Amino acid sequence: MTLSRRDPWSMINRLQEDLQRLMPYRTSVVDDADGSNIATSRWTPPVDILEEDSRFVILADIPGVAPESIEVTMEDGVLTLKGERGDAAGEARDGARRLERISGAFHRRFALPDGIDADAVTAQGKHGVLEISIPKLEKARQRRITVQ
Repeated sequence: MTLSRRDPWSMINRLQEDLQRLMPYRTSVVDDADGSNIATSRWTPPVDILEEDSRFVILADIPGVAPESIEVTMEDGVLTLKGERGDAAGEARDGARRLERISGAFHRRFALPDGIDADAVTAQGKHGVLEISIPKLEKARQRRITVQ
């Protein structure tokens, strides 16, 4: 009798890889777990959301997207990122051996907490990363109270 070791997750991992090959326009099978991705998006830029003492920072990876083609809006406590990455390999498709870079539109939305200064939100793009700074209102900042 031969003992073999089975990994119960291997079948799920293979299924996820197969689905990724069938639907290459999605960055992940579970890329919309938080509901921030809009159904009409062709791809989803990954983001990091950081909280600092005086602000929130959203960092979005958007290589190949010109800063002037990105639309950042804020309305009713919801921050929206919209843009489109052109098809850089469009002319080279005839002789292409592998095409993995995703092109098309993206659209993400994030609900922001109360206590932010919506009028002071700034955005800048550098080296394929969009940084959005969302300052907190002075009254919303946490402060330490000394116990006597």
